[in-house]
Amino acid sequence: MDQESRSRAGEPTVLIGRALLRLRDAVAMMMSSVHQRVIRSIVLFFIISLILCLAAFLYGSFYYSYMPLSSFLTPVHYYYRSDCESPNSFMCTYPVANISLMKNNKPVLSFGQAYQISLILEMPESLANQELGMFMIRTTCFSQEGGPVASSARTARQPLSTSSSRFSMLRYRSELLRTLGTLLFLPAFLTGATEQKQVLEVELFSDYTDDPYAPSVTAVIEILSTRVQIYSSEFYVHAHFKGIRYLLFYFPVISALVGVSSNFIFLSVLFILSYVRLLMRKEWKVEQAGGQAQLTTLRTDGPESEREKNMNNNQQEDEKDVAAGTAELLEPLQVTPTNQSWKRPDCTVAPAQSSRT
Repeated sequence: MDQESRSRAGEPTVLIGRALLRLRDAVAMMMSSVHQRVIRSIVLFFIISLILCLAAFLYGSFYYSYMPLSSFLTPVHYYYRSDCESPNSFMCTYPVANISLMKNNKPVLSFGQAYQISLILEMPESLANQELGMFMIRTTCFSQEGGPVASSARTARQPLSTSSSRFSMLRYRSELLRTLGTLLFLPAFLTGATEQKQVLEVELFSDYTDDPYAPSVTAVIEILSTRVQIYSSEFYVHAHFKGIRYLLFYFPVISALVGVSSNFIFLSVLFILSYVRLLMRKEWKVEQAGGQAQLTTLRTDGPESEREKNMNNNQQEDEKDVAAGTAELLEPLQVTPTNQSWKRPDCTVAPAQSSRT
């Protein structure tokens, strides 16, 4: 009775222990699966980020190598030659300026790209400039060897053509218009917020293309007048883009999205193909290793291995026979709890017959 009660009392603890073991195994499996998924997601995130950065880097490299400088603006400083033979003349030459077409030790003009080159003049509305009328501006580009590459003499009065003569002059304003303008902007003129000046833009080259064999590194501008008065001057170069360069420059966001996405898709396909090839190569190596193992087992199998197999089988059969014999010998000694019966041995002794004589 005590054993039965103890066994019944121990059954719930055994069940609880098994349930806890199963729960622990389930939690461990769940944690391992979550850990593997987290690692896979992190690796995938890093791979996608790396491919995206590489795609952006490729697009940026292509953009900065393919796209030339869109515009170039530099001030122009004129000078005169003063070593005159005549003592009465101070200015021996016209106003001349040398302009470098290099920026950060790189040429401003790219090969095969058409440029519009202009000269921006800020001139006062003085009596000398009004009496000057038209004046010519001549521009010459020189290569690194010092030879002239292109020459131009432009004006703002004539239409653009292949001609090399162009002139410039101030815009005409009548006396009444100048007087009304002076009275209207008198406070601004007095405070210095504005000045009585005009800004002229003279187009020197309308469609200039640099020579790849003799690139231009210097431009010389000469104003063919000794009486011209100039506040300041700027040399302006503007590129005329066409085709892909036009799309890249005027639609930068759309071009960047298309370029980066196309590079990303291309790199992703390459990565997937290389990964699949690597897996196939590993499987092929595993199959090749398995085939070699089978060949080695087939080569080692022979009469000696067959004898060993037979000896092992005989030993197993002998062990089984010995176990069966021992079981038969122990059967009479086995006592089951259900068939436990204690019998008192028969100790009947026949009564002794007393012989009386």
